[in-house]
Amino acid sequence: MTDENPPSAPAPEVPAPPALAARVRAARLRELSPQAMLVIAVLITALTAGAVVVLWWLATAGLNGAELVTARLDALKIGLSVGAGSGGVVALYLAWRRQRSTEADLDNRERALFHQQEVAASTMAHQDRVARATEHDAAERRLTELYLKAVEQLGSVQAAVRHGGLYALERVAQDNPSQRQTVVDVICAYLRNPYTPPPEVGGPRRSGVRRPLLRSTHVRPAAMPVPSPESSPAWHNRLQEREVRLAAQRVLRRHLQPGDDLQQPQRTFWTDIDLDLTGATLIDFTFSNCHVGTASFNGATFVGSAGFGETIFAGGAWFDRAIFSGDAWFDGVTFVGGAGFTNGTFARHAKFTGTTFANDAWFGWATFTEADFSGATFTGGALFYGATEQGSAFDPVER
Repeated sequence: MTDENPPSAPAPEVPAPPALAARVRAARLRELSPQAMLVIAVLITALTAGAVVVLWWLATAGLNGAELVTARLDALKIGLSVGAGSGGVVALYLAWRRQRSTEADLDNRERALFHQQEVAASTMAHQDRVARATEHDAAERRLTELYLKAVEQLGSVQAAVRHGGLYALERVAQDNPSQRQTVVDVICAYLRNPYTPPPEVGGPRRSGVRRPLLRSTHVRPAAMPVPSPESSPAWHNRLQEREVRLAAQRVLRRHLQPGDDLQQPQRTFWTDIDLDLTGATLIDFTFSNCHVGTASFNGATFVGSAGFGETIFAGGAWFDRAIFSGDAWFDGVTFVGGAGFTNGTFARHAKFTGTTFANDAWFGWATFTEADFSGATFTGGALFYGATEQGSAFDPVER
């Protein structure tokens, strides 16, 4: 019948360091063996007997009677005292040796315990490092898988899947601050893809009253139905892509708005983010009250209105060759770095009221339909060479 609780294997002994083992061997060599103890006892007995004999002989020389008895007793006492004293000395020595051995043994035990504790602490620290490394690797793998899956969804032909990939990237960036710039770069790259918005469908109907049909025996050929633009798959796909792009723009705006207090921004704010929307097609772009680093909108096309009110560009902001098909609102914007609008086209109203240009501003060869720079501050240089408003030369600094 087997034991239900077999004894566990003993823990492996931790080897003592070489110096400690040497001390243990030296302490054991200093200990008295039983043979040495027997030799010492025989020597003490012989010494005592010799002392008694010598004193007995010396004390009784030339004495007789009562003096002889007294002298012999004294000699015997002295001899026994010498023997007892020798034994006491040996006992004291043995006690000292035993005490010293005990202290050495305790010291060795303490050293061994300290060594075991060091080994245990080193082992625990190593296991902790291995556990942290394993956990970090697992987290990195999970993050990579989420990122790759989201990017894959963003390239899907189905708009709903692209929506899901966009919000998956947003979650990855929100939970991992080190990946926020990478996610923003991916979203900007998506918006930089070529895109043509769907045309506006539907128009004003013809006015007037339809004439009643005249009866006629003449049979007219049936008219071929004209397909509606809404029924076109291409129009439908472009309309869905428009919604995905609007969602991508909202993600950028939502996470670049710090809130009312820049010192304690809201939790969803992503700091130190740069934007590269060069050549992008942006639809009804609303980017007010945002805080961004360097931003590039060179060659971008703003379909509909574009609002940047109260936004702070901490780095350079470049809108060279940008086309604003609708109203462009830059009121209260702060350009900390340089601001470039060279060869920009403003098809409708361009509002720069109260805008602060803390560095150089370039508006060379820009085309304005209607511009308002009232209250704008130009701390650095302001270049409007070749700029026109409704065909005429335009320079608000000289006005």
